[in-house]
Amino acid sequence: MTAFIIANMAPIMFASLVVMLLLGYPAAFSLGAVGLFYAVVGIELGEFRPDFLQALPERVYGVMNNDTLLAIPFFTFMGLVLERSGMAEDLLDTIGQLFGTIRGGLAYAVIFVGALLAATTGVVAASVISMGLISLPIMLRYGYDRRVAAGVIAASGTLAQIIPPSLVLIVMADQLGKSVGDMYEGAFIPGLVLAGLYAAYAFLVSMIFPKATPGLPKEAIGFREESGSRGLGSLGVLFLASGVFGWFMMRDSSVHGADYVVLSMFYGIIFAFVVAVVNWVIDKLAGFRFLSKMAQQTTFVMVPPLFLIFLVLGTIFIGIATPTEGGAMGAAGALILGAAKRRLSWDLIRQATESTAKLSAFVVFILVGARVFSLTFYGVNGHVWVEHLLTSLPGGQVGFLIFVNAFVFVLAFFLDFFELAFIVIPLLGPAAEHLGIDLIWFGVILGVNMQTSFMHPPFGFALFYLRSVAPKERYTDRVTGKRMDPVTTGQIYWGAVPFVVIQIIMVGLVIAFPAMVMHYKGVQTNIDPNTIKIEVPQIELPPLDLGPPQK
Repeated sequence: MTAFIIANMAPIMFASLVVMLLLGYPAAFSLGAVGLFYAVVGIELGEFRPDFLQALPERVYGVMNNDTLLAIPFFTFMGLVLERSGMAEDLLDTIGQLFGTIRGGLAYAVIFVGALLAATTGVVAASVISMGLISLPIMLRYGYDRRVAAGVIAASGTLAQIIPPSLVLIVMADQLGKSVGDMYEGAFIPGLVLAGLYAAYAFLVSMIFPKATPGLPKEAIGFREESGSRGLGSLGVLFLASGVFGWFMMRDSSVHGADYVVLSMFYGIIFAFVVAVVNWVIDKLAGFRFLSKMAQQTTFVMVPPLFLIFLVLGTIFIGIATPTEGGAMGAAGALILGAAKRRLSWDLIRQATESTAKLSAFVVFILVGARVFSLTFYGVNGHVWVEHLLTSLPGGQVGFLIFVNAFVFVLAFFLDFFELAFIVIPLLGPAAEHLGIDLIWFGVILGVNMQTSFMHPPFGFALFYLRSVAPKERYTDRVTGKRMDPVTTGQIYWGAVPFVVIQIIMVGLVIAFPAMVMHYKGVQTNIDPNTIKIEVPQIELPPLDLGPPQK
């Protein structure tokens, strides 16, 4: 029996951890308890030396001394301040007006704003709760199907999981031993593609079930000109001119990929903002405007979050700032935006600080528990057992990726993304590297996969966040005065299912088209190393004078 336990200590440890988690014990304490218990068992069985646990304080200190993890409280604080600054409300109102009477317009607005909030907040809870409070009553007021409305809001909020500056990408990069900046750059395009797939689904629903996603009535559309027109032509010209200006400024640049997009966007929004300010000044002084009300309102609402995106992501992508420094600038920018909107108060800062401290402590406790578990698990060669198990799967890299994604997808029913990142990723990373898989690409694939942990019925956190703000009983709409039916939990769950399928499709797309991620490495050289010739010039040396011959 003793020999069996010693030979199979690694799988027994892993199975014990799974049982503890399924019983409902907190992940941090389950990890620490299992690790310490089997460390003592290993010492008693002679598997370890008695001083084995002396390495534990150094491991815990390594967690506290990790500069990369400092970015987590900065980005969390930034997201919480922005959530309370009213930015989401302004964005949803303006973008909703912009899509106007188009069928599914509110759904497109929610997806667009969800992507913007993801790129500025990085916090799923803040995005889902904000859009649930603001957009869900409006969508129900104008007759949206409850399942479609709930699914769009929950799924758009989870974009904060994959679009930088996502918290899980910070943890993923740390666990895989890779640069957070590279992980952000690799995830940028897949995040935008996923948002596009959400919009494509909303378009498909609006075509097949037009009554499920009606457009806004004409009387609900504001920002009209004196002539009654909406002024969309002026907005289109400004958008085109800003894009051309951004391209002109970057025409001789050597940057590429996400760097090029973010820098072009920066120049474009500066141009649009200057034009809108000049238009506003001329209107105040001379009563003349060359931009429509819609164009000016859209510019003033869109520029602050877009500028914040550059302040955070742009500085990281082009190498000016580290992720921690980018997070600090983002937090400062969020405070400035809150003050500019006159929403900043000591109470808001206190609430954001307390929530940030709770989340940061939660992350650190899980990481400390994971360090305790991994110390013992590595001591019994558990990493070797996992690596041999995964690398022996049939199908090579493709077989490994299919199995790992199916495994993570199932675990996401029971564990949240932090627990998955701290427990599972350290075990999968060495096996992926052994198979020659790029770890940034691997991390982005798992990041998209773990996004489903927020959407899985019945334990998805995004569904819980939406359930907490969705009406549970019949209520009276404050605008129309009509009695409205509540949103049931079943409607929220059924609305999430199509988006879980879309996320699975996105995992397949990232695997099938790795260039979406691999652009982070830069433009590949076209030079064939076999054609390189190094010619050493012939140098004539003077004759060596050895002196007279010796006798």
